[in-house]
Amino acid sequence: MDATVTFKVKTSIKQAPPLRGSMTCETAFRTAATHYLVQLTAQQPGTCAGEATALHAMRVAMTRLRTTIALFSPMVDGDEQLRLGAELKWLNAHLGIVRDLDVALERLAKIRDQTGASDRPWKQERAACQRHLTRALGSPRYRRLIRDLIAWIENGDWSRKRSKTAAERRAQPAAEYCSDTLKEWRAKLLKKSRKLKEFGARKRHRVRLANKRLSYAVESAAELAPPDQTPARLAMLKHLRKAQKSLGQLNDDARFRALAAALGEDKMDESDLALAPKQKKRLLRKATSAYEELAALGPLRISSKS
Repeated sequence: MDATVTFKVKTSIKQAPPLRGSMTCETAFRTAATHYLVQLTAQQPGTCAGEATALHAMRVAMTRLRTTIALFSPMVDGDEQLRLGAELKWLNAHLGIVRDLDVALERLAKIRDQTGASDRPWKQERAACQRHLTRALGSPRYRRLIRDLIAWIENGDWSRKRSKTAAERRAQPAAEYCSDTLKEWRAKLLKKSRKLKEFGARKRHRVRLANKRLSYAVESAAELAPPDQTPARLAMLKHLRKAQKSLGQLNDDARFRALAAALGEDKMDESDLALAPKQKKRLLRKATSAYEELAALGPLRISSKS
């Protein structure tokens, strides 16, 4: 994929990358990372134009790309990965603030007629942040990031390591590796979620991110799993999405309160726009229930050796 034509490539409707059970980790990583990078860059024009749907799609593609890098981290870790990871974090921060404001504006629009709440300061802030985002997406820094990502995926330092361990990691069957890694991620998520009801907003947010990472990784590895595992994969995703929805609502509420405070709209904390304590407890119960159901399922089997 040439950096000069990246923005013109149309994204596929299908989210999962075209992985195959016979692929090595090296081939699977290149295939998945390229797939999500194409999806990310395809949304750049719409995001620059201020389209909320394009922004959301670009941010999802960004998260899926970062998840792919994390999934294969033992193989791709190195100085280049650290530098590119920091640059992706920079881009994600610009995308994230505008997306948070879009979510807040959607919330305001739903009950504006009943409350009389004004969305003017929120729209002004959204416009200001959009200008910063548009400049970032048109900057040499962004173009350099995309160019460097393409080069790194295709022929990065990770692909040139000559040690026996590095060579074995690249040659390992992707299905076998992903099966072991997803099992490990699932176990870590379940451990983190045990005291969910005791967590504050920041710790809940970390659980939500781990939940999203596992969910996206399971979706990415869908084509690696044998057909008889489809029901188990769908059941696993059902519980992850159930937890993600509840934790997402709690996170949106925390971000809404923080934005309201930053915009001098402190009274929003007492309005119908903010979640009441009973609503928070209900969402936490739903998330906890989802994790209990996920634990009862057992790990997903992707490889015949798992």
